[in-house]
Amino acid sequence: MTLPEFALQAAYGRLSWAIVLAAAVAALLPATLGRRRPAIAAVLGGAGLLLAFGGEGGAAYWLGLTFQYPSGLLTLLCLLSLLARWSGTAPGALIPRSLVAPLALAGTVLYLDAMGVLALGLYYAGFGALAAPLLALCGALACALAFVRGSGGRQHAALLGALVLFSLLRLPSGNLWDAVLDPLLWAWAVGAAVRQGLRRLARSRARGAAERNEGRGAGDLAADVAAAQVAAPVESFSLSKE
Repeated sequence: MTLPEFALQAAYGRLSWAIVLAAAVAALLPATLGRRRPAIAAVLGGAGLLLAFGGEGGAAYWLGLTFQYPSGLLTLLCLLSLLARWSGTAPGALIPRSLVAPLALAGTVLYLDAMGVLALGLYYAGFGALAAPLLALCGALACALAFVRGSGGRQHAALLGALVLFSLLRLPSGNLWDAVLDPLLWAWAVGAAVRQGLRRLARSRARGAAERNEGRGAGDLAADVAAAQVAAPVESFSLSKE
């Protein structure tokens, strides 16, 4: 088990929380204001000042006590979001759609394992001296391959950065899983997954209603045609009698 240096870990905690808080505040700003550089600089500066003070009364202490350290993946996703705003472009969703389900599922399994519900030892395997670095290397190579093929996106860049940060400095905790997942990111992913599921359900219901309406419309048209065909001989018979 290799743990990061305490001073480096503390510095990472303040910096990462400042980036995460700044990204969260920037997301709450109006769209036009949230893409202006003075506003982004002010948000970053305010978050940095808030997290600069340590001790038990500081914001960094209470955030770390409640949510632990932000994962490298969450920190870099937030940083990429801030950089997009700084350049004046829409940042999009914090968690790319391709990462929502894997993060939600992996977090659920890992946290149930850490609480002893599953007792598989998966979380503690993240401290492994051989398996964890090898898995990190495989993940980094997969991300690099995505860029070589031209299919790499910001999720690949953030994941690659988180794995490199873990491989070189063992941040944030010395555990591989903490480099790519944390309680806040997991909760965010679960919320996004639920929202996606509800949207899909609403679209499915809307399509079903539209198909039923189309079926009813076709049935009504067929009934009108049949009624017209029945009425035509009657009218011709009445005319011939006259």
